[in-house]
Parts: sequence; C-alpha cells; structure tokens
Amino acid sequence: MFYLSELKHTVRVPPHLLNLPLEDAIKSVLQNVFLDKVLANLGLCVSVYDIKSVEGGFVLPGDGAATYQVGFRIVVFRPFVGEVISAKLKESDANGLRLTLGFFEDIYVPAPFLPTTSRCEADPYNRNQKRWVWEHDGQDYDIDDSCQIKFRVESISYPTVPIERAEDAKPFAPMVVTGNLDDDGLGLVSWWEDFDVIDPEACETED
Repeated sequence: MFYLSELKHTVRVPPHLLNLPLEDAIKSVLQNVFLDKVLANLGLCVSVYDIKSVEGGFVLPGDGAATYQVGFRIVVFRPFVGEVISAKLKESDANGLRLTLGFFEDIYVPAPFLPTTSRCEADPYNRNQKRWVWEHDGQDYDIDDSCQIKFRVESISYPTVPIERAEDAKPFAPMVVTGNLDDDGLGLVSWWEDFDVIDPEACETED
C-alpha cells in the first residue's frame, strides 16, 4: 500500500528559510510542493522520507533565493490490484459506494461490484439519500458507516485533467481506486462475526 520512491527535483529555497539547517529548509519546500499531491503512475505523496543528495546552491541574478538540485525519497500511497484494504463509507448513491481512508477519499465501488443480491433503496433517515442493502439468506444487511468495510482493489487509474468541466461536476480526482465487495470476507466486517475473522476494535460499540 505504501512505497518509497526516489525522485529528483530543482528546489528553490526562499530567503526566510535560509536560517534553518539546509536539509530542514529543503524538506520544508519539498513538503509544500509534493505533500497530498498525486504523481501519475506513482501514487499519492504522503511524506518526504529523507534527502539523498544536494547539489548547487546557486543564487540567480535578481533573486535572493538559493536553488539546489535535490535527490530525495518520498512515501507514496499506491495500492496494488488484488490488495484487500479496510475503509469507511463516505457516501452512497444509485451508482454504488464511495469509501474513505481518511487521507484518501477517491475509492469507488460501482454497483456491479457490490455483493450479489444487493439493492439500492431510499435511506429511511434521509429520503434524499440512497443506501445499499445486501440480502443474504432472507436477512438484510445494511451497508453503512457503522463498521470498517473491507474491499479488494480492482483497478487504479490516473485520469487526465479535463480541459472543460461543467459547473456542477464533481471535484477532479487525479487518482481513482475501484474496489470490489463481491466475495467472501469482503464488505462490513460485522457481517462475518460468526466466522471469528474480524478485528473486535474495527466496529463501533455503544456505551
């Protein structure tokens, strides 16, 4: 799920950071540039891990900042196809589910990848919202945010930035993970309590 990737970047260290140790100043600039950004085919940048090399320190004419050529390692989030991950429900509609890991929220489970015999219906607590219910052995199991949801990664895509977007379009997602719940052991972990395969701390409990 998390990987170390080695990159090179030209770093401009502004004058107000030059009083810091050089590596601290460079790391601060790198975090501002890369943190929470998606690099195509690499993943979501989570943290600058370390600085491997620093060259240069040139001050360009008319500029009080120093410029360096920096080699560094960065921690990226990039799940692999087939990996099973636990997430929480963020929202649902007639098209399927959207899940969140807290730091990453562009995880989608399309309706065909929901458990067989699932159905979409109006949320009884909010008629303007939709919820999904899995029907199994004559019982209904709500797909809600009461528990961790285990999903299997089906694909990871890096959409190109659209040239034009409608005013009501959803925010652009530079990395999209497609998940699948249609298999034994996937879905809300509370569904599988009878098989003693869940983490007892994964579900919320009432006081």
